[in-house]
Amino acid sequence: MGSLVCEAFGRNLRTIRKSKGFSQERLAHDAGIDRSYVGKIERGEVNITLEKIYVFARLLDCSPKDLITDLNQL
Repeated sequence: MGSLVCEAFGRNLRTIRKSKGFSQERLAHDAGIDRSYVGKIERGEVNITLEKIYVFARLLDCSPKDLITDLNQL
């Protein structure tokens, strides 16, 4: 697996994605990435760019900070 930070981000992304009714396929399509890559992100296996965090936040209609866990909570 990846780092604790990547794993926490992935959990947050999955939770918000599901709460907004997005499938991995739809989120991937709208973000311009492969569905399997979204799965890797949600499992914390990859470290994504800051730009992609903002893309996800815009697509999911949330703040980028909603996707990022405070390091003090890890």
